[in-house]
Amino acid sequence: MSARLHNFYAGPAVLPASVVEELGNELPNFGGSGVGLMEISHRSATFDAVVRSAQSRLRRLLGISEDYEVLFLQGGASMQFYQVPLNLVPNGGAVDYVDTGAWSTKAIKEAKAFTDVEVLWSGKDGGYSSVPQDDELEGRSEAVYLHYTTNNTIAGTQYRAEPAASVPLVADASSDICSRPMDVSRHAVIYAGAQKNLGPSGVTIVIVRRDVLGQTGRAMPTMLNYQTHIDKATLFNTPNTLGIFVVERVLAWLEGIGDLNDVAARNAEKGGLLYGELDRTGFWQPHAEVNARSLMNVTWRIANPSLESTFVEAAAGEGLVGLKGHRSVGGLRASIYNACPRESIEALVGFMKEFERTHG
Repeated sequence: MSARLHNFYAGPAVLPASVVEELGNELPNFGGSGVGLMEISHRSATFDAVVRSAQSRLRRLLGISEDYEVLFLQGGASMQFYQVPLNLVPNGGAVDYVDTGAWSTKAIKEAKAFTDVEVLWSGKDGGYSSVPQDDELEGRSEAVYLHYTTNNTIAGTQYRAEPAASVPLVADASSDICSRPMDVSRHAVIYAGAQKNLGPSGVTIVIVRRDVLGQTGRAMPTMLNYQTHIDKATLFNTPNTLGIFVVERVLAWLEGIGDLNDVAARNAEKGGLLYGELDRTGFWQPHAEVNARSLMNVTWRIANPSLESTFVEAAAGEGLVGLKGHRSVGGLRASIYNACPRESIEALVGFMKEFERTHG
């Protein structure tokens, strides 16, 4: 493990070192069963205990009541862009969306395929450098839900709190789930790809309130129907068993830190270190507006953009990887999720100081 680099990739992203080590130990002989973790039946009592434990840990951390189901599905958040309206919106129904970046845009496109979508606010013209204030959102009373993306990995913006709405919320929380407390009770659905903050790729967490289901009156494909996965006493199909195990172990690691207020405090401290350096001089140019800055994905440019490729290459030479901005926007980005250690932030800040000294 001593050879691990400082990993700032946006996803799949860094995992806690202790979880990676534990995974290596379980691969050949899971829980002393004599069968490897990737070989054990998903319907076995041994693996069922993993699923139940992951659900219980997530419920404790987020304060999820028994009114909600916790599912571990496949297809990523991109599948949920379609699956959510399919399950919640009747024919002729209306939904409201907030467009704060590329993933919101994709979600809007999928919902528009079969329902009435109104975009209440879009940050496109401003380069997605902000998120809306509550007084900028005038939702429709007839809307089934208001959809928003809690954190925007490409632009580096993040909501400080859930948007105000008179209708239930639907949240794509893929890149900041369990990084801070969240009022689950205000949501009809919360979904998140695990590969940024809770585990590896291939697992999608879906938290769905039971009473919003069964209202559409439409026939749905079996696999896309939430009720299919709720009704089965065992998992309906073969899931990503390896991924669910890692999610359970990451949740245990988070519980070892404390509650989500403790996790949020750690993340705020890490983010403060990096933003403090970005604000120190004009050499760096943070992208997101101050009141919308993400504590998960920090995005910035160099005042002289021609230096950015040099920065990325030189950083990699010092063991700092994953700092190139998303291909759609360029620039620089450091993803500093829950499992990114403070030591990595300190190493990055130290490198930035030296880079500015030699190139400023």
